[in-house]
Amino acid sequence: MDGPPTGEPVVSSIPASVVSANNPAREGPTLASVLERADALAETSPLSAEPLYRHIIHGHSDLVVTPADDVNAIKQAAIIGLADVLIKCNRAFEVASLTKTLHGYFATIPKAKTAKLVRTVIDHVLASPVVVGYGQRREDAKAAHVAMQAHLCQQTIAWCHAEKRTFLRQRIQGRLASLQLEAQQYTAALSGITELLREVKRLDDKAHLLEVQLLECRAQHALRNGPKARAALTAARTTANAIYVPLTLQAAIDMQAGVVSAEEKDYKTAYSYFYEAFEGFSSLGDPRAVSNLKYMLLCKIMVGLPGDVVPLSSTVTALKHSGREVDAMKAVAAAHSTRSLQGFEAALNQYHEELKLDTTVRSHLRALYDTLLTGNLLRIIEPYSRVEIGRVAELIKLPRRDVEAKLSQLILDKKLKGILDQGAGCLVVFDEAPVAKTYQYAIDTLTNMDKVLNTLFEKAATLR
Repeated sequence: MDGPPTGEPVVSSIPASVVSANNPAREGPTLASVLERADALAETSPLSAEPLYRHIIHGHSDLVVTPADDVNAIKQAAIIGLADVLIKCNRAFEVASLTKTLHGYFATIPKAKTAKLVRTVIDHVLASPVVVGYGQRREDAKAAHVAMQAHLCQQTIAWCHAEKRTFLRQRIQGRLASLQLEAQQYTAALSGITELLREVKRLDDKAHLLEVQLLECRAQHALRNGPKARAALTAARTTANAIYVPLTLQAAIDMQAGVVSAEEKDYKTAYSYFYEAFEGFSSLGDPRAVSNLKYMLLCKIMVGLPGDVVPLSSTVTALKHSGREVDAMKAVAAAHSTRSLQGFEAALNQYHEELKLDTTVRSHLRALYDTLLTGNLLRIIEPYSRVEIGRVAELIKLPRRDVEAKLSQLILDKKLKGILDQGAGCLVVFDEAPVAKTYQYAIDTLTNMDKVLNTLFEKAATLR
């Protein structure tokens, strides 16, 4: 598209040194030189680079095009540069309108280049940081950010449907499903993944099939469907054995295998998977390495080895990823070592985002807190045969209502023999009654008599 699209304002803020008359005999700035200047300004002054990029994209007839200039390559570089500038200026939401104005240009270039360009722009938007506004909670800002990214994907998918660009649509649908999982829209994500999985299997695109199978595993795990999550992971591994798998994708497989193993309470196996994923992501400089390090420390805590957390987080590789994620696990390990519920609660409050907002960590820490609470309650009431519930709550420093609910659960689960006297507000603990063996002796006697009679009947039958 050589002219500005309908409804798009003509950029008038171009410096005078850039604009030149459309006269072949007259010297002026070349298309490539304007791109170089825009790229230089993008690092220091993004707002100044924006009109240059837009001028290259929407109307460059006044710029000199030399025989060495590849117009399409320059325009595509300008599109990516403008997207990056909008992201730097915290205006990533404008990328959706930018791509919409470029649909006409996309029709003039090969489909493969279009797919690469669109996927690159979307990847840059998906990697953009969350911007928290004044007075806005980070959770709300993140939800709005994910919604903006999902809108961009949905808009691109609709265009792909209209233009019958199946390959690009399937790739963007995979990214949309990943965003839906991040937004905890698990049912919608699984529905889209199931349909996409059916299409990709028909095309026999094993590389994309592997990515979709990993998404299915994540969705099933989020829905607490363990057997189907394990089946999807097994299918992904089978697919990976038949093709070359990049290191990033192999690390993602190991990470998901660790998550599934941890959900099955096999923390030792999960630790080995998380370690492999951590090594892979760390070598690539991928930010997911920090999450895997955190999960490694979590596995150590869950198997009762909180003392290994500090040495493990002090290794040369781990020190590169030190920060709040690692500090959060150190605080949990310290609370677990001292069996302190107050320390545990303080860690959860101090590192709310790192612990409570991480669904993988949250589910396991809930089980860990329940184990700590059970152990502390049983240790407190052990010397008593009758104790006031208020006194137990005072000793453990928890609300009386929570203590009473937990004691009721322990009694129903037969981990504690006793009753709650609601009238007196007391817990009555029963002594361990000795198990009478008379019943078992009588059963054993009858069993032996049955064997003797059967033997006698067999001998009598042979005498006949």
